[in-house]
Amino acid sequence: MALRHWERHRTERVGWLRAAVLGANDGIVSTASLVLGVAAAHATHNSIMIAGVAGLVAGAMSMAAGEYVSVHSQADTENADLERERKELLADDKGERRELAAIYVGRGLDAELAAKVADQLMAHDALGAHARDELGISQTLSARPIQAALASAASFAMGAALPLAVTAIAPEAQLIPSVGGMSLLFLGLLGALAARAGGAAVANGAFRVTFWGALAMAATAGVGALFGTTVA
Repeated sequence: MALRHWERHRTERVGWLRAAVLGANDGIVSTASLVLGVAAAHATHNSIMIAGVAGLVAGAMSMAAGEYVSVHSQADTENADLERERKELLADDKGERRELAAIYVGRGLDAELAAKVADQLMAHDALGAHARDELGISQTLSARPIQAALASAASFAMGAALPLAVTAIAPEAQLIPSVGGMSLLFLGLLGALAARAGGAAVANGAFRVTFWGALAMAATAGVGALFGTTVA
């Protein structure tokens, strides 16, 4: 009786986790930076909100398009490699068996056992065996453009909504410290959650995103203050 393996690994969620964290992080940083830059230029509260909402929409669409194109390029490369491997299997079955066996020998099996493993795996799913062990392509880690695009757009929008919500409720006199401080808090929590989900050190993950977010917001606020003063 075959045993089913129910253990789950973090690599199974690396694709969507990467896109979701990247989108949320960009949503917080870019929107908070935009709000702070416009606020530092002495714009009205209404103008700041309009700029923030426009940044949310533009950023979400940009993230979706960019992630889709990037991941689709990866998928195209994987499909091209699989098609080439399919042709090689049809043209030289014995050679492909030897190639697969050599991979297993390189991983520590003796030649006789490696040949048996290669024969059995190829009898079950020849293309799948070569995709996984020769090309490094698996179902778990294969490129999924639409999933990545939707995750990026949704996570960007959710991330961007956080500093926008603070902007909407913060008193105008306290807008810059409120948005800046709360955005850094959101970034720290996001970094900690992402690190925990990925099995990494929580403190390091939180510090990384907070540091770079603070740098981006400070730079944008500085530009807004400089040009706002110049225009005034």
